[in-house]
Amino acid sequence: MVQVRIAVPSKGRLAEPTMRLLEAAGIRPLYSDERALMLPTSIEWVTLVRLRTEDIPSVVEACAADLGVTGYDFIVEQSADVEVLLDLGFGRARLVVAVPESSGYESVEELPDGVRVATKFVNIAERFFRERGIRARIVRVSGSTEVMPLLGAADAILDITSTGTTLAVHKLKPIATVLETSARLVACKEALKGEKGRLVRSVVELVKSVLAAQRKKLVLMNVPERVLNRVLEVLPAMAGPTVARVERTPEPMVEVITVVDEDELPEVILSARERGARDIVVVPIEKVMR
Repeated sequence: MVQVRIAVPSKGRLAEPTMRLLEAAGIRPLYSDERALMLPTSIEWVTLVRLRTEDIPSVVEACAADLGVTGYDFIVEQSADVEVLLDLGFGRARLVVAVPESSGYESVEELPDGVRVATKFVNIAERFFRERGIRARIVRVSGSTEVMPLLGAADAILDITSTGTTLAVHKLKPIATVLETSARLVACKEALKGEKGRLVRSVVELVKSVLAAQRKKLVLMNVPERVLNRVLEVLPAMAGPTVARVERTPEPMVEVITVVDEDELPEVILSARERGARDIVVVPIEKVMR
């Protein structure tokens, strides 16, 4: 049987939301063991491979895994030749240049030649400063970048931030955004061909169906026929509301079924009730297959 391997982050900020997404898509590990690097799943031809997030682009590029979830920042850093299939919408952050608050610098253009920049994104840093004509000394680090200026090992850093809290704790301020990043689903290009390609694309469709269902609700309501048109005026739907006759009611009645974005739900329900809808039921949606 053809097997599909999915590389997933073993730890870090992308690990937990990745597993939640896959489990919602019906791809559940058969057991949980932090020591296990390969996990069989509820789909017999799908195996999860637990790796460091930064290793996933190169592993997928080499087709050692067919699919992978990693950060866009690591894809760019490695110039990985992979197919980027989906922005998964979580792990959003910025790759920024930051300097000590006391440095006096307010922009990258003010940094002097020879400035020492600590980062694990060496390739991105070199390109960024070269394009701006700044001769920077890149200090490669693999651990806590934020402490480097405090130790006197660097004058600035280039690192990931989501809320800015860690930078503030270390008395650093961002002076430039280098890259916007988030979790991406990537594929080995060869794995998209032939029989394996059919299976890989079916996994991608499962993931897409979960993303499409996020923040959407199924809404069912009974509506007297005499006010049906007025209620339909305020109801959104992906293709149009479904209308079905309700039998054995004192007055002619129909059931209306529609899909509503969660943000629009309060206004839609209020407007529908004001126009005569009743018996309104709101149901979560697991997947939307388009």
